[in-house]
Amino acid sequence: MKRRRSLFVHFSHIRLLAQKFALVILFLSAFVLMLVNKTDTVIIEKTSTVATDVISPVIDVLVIPAKAIASVYDYFKDLKEIHNDNQRLKDENKQLTNLYDRARALEIENRLLSDLLNYVTPPEAEFMTARVIAEEGDAFSHSVIAYVGDKPVKKGQVALSDKGVVGRVDRVGNVYAKIILITDINSKIPVMVEKTRVRGILSGDNSTTPKMIFIPLEAELAIGDRIVTSGVAGVFPAGLPVGRVVSVDKNEIRVKPFSNLDRLEYVKLVNYGLDGILEDEEAGREAK
Repeated sequence: MKRRRSLFVHFSHIRLLAQKFALVILFLSAFVLMLVNKTDTVIIEKTSTVATDVISPVIDVLVIPAKAIASVYDYFKDLKEIHNDNQRLKDENKQLTNLYDRARALEIENRLLSDLLNYVTPPEAEFMTARVIAEEGDAFSHSVIAYVGDKPVKKGQVALSDKGVVGRVDRVGNVYAKIILITDINSKIPVMVEKTRVRGILSGDNSTTPKMIFIPLEAELAIGDRIVTSGVAGVFPAGLPVGRVVSVDKNEIRVKPFSNLDRLEYVKLVNYGLDGILEDEEAGREAK
């Protein structure tokens, strides 16, 4: 019994020593693995560097054909784009040539018709820009005063803004000109509906929307119709923008001017060479 107990104790000591030895072996193994890993990393890095130095020239040589192929591809791609652009320009040139030929044909046709009708081309318009320095708008008149300096301005010239007709020159002083606006009660302008060519007279009544009078009974006007000068009586040339119809009823038709007549700063005074009835009026006054 004692012998058995002695063997058990002896075996326990051996097992304890074995465990301690195993622990030491484990730590040593871990340390060795760390060293090996570090050594391998350095070796791998050096090997990679050497391999790169050796392989790089080879890769450069192998890449040369690829670069050449890419350059050829880009060349043909650019060549195709140039061809497409050239074709597009040819098409556009052909269209422009056709338009030019049509324009020339219309010009010749217009010249022939003018010769047949004995049509006289109107003179080119002369104009000057004048600054508005005063307004004379009240219950009895709508007019402005513009500084014209020593420019050749005369009665009857058309006054325009960037939107259209604003009035006509009524009196000319040394350096100033009085312009009657189309809303003035004394303003009467021959006009027509741009779309239907229905004619009438735009008559001012000192309101912001002058009336359109003397319209044929069968004429049909609608809100939104554009009103332009008709050229009748030779005071205003035909086609100048005036305003737009804003109300239509049995008794009257109202037109709102395109131009803001309350905020005129500059006007263009145009001489179209159309004295018309203004000369007749002046001659009648002198005869009286």
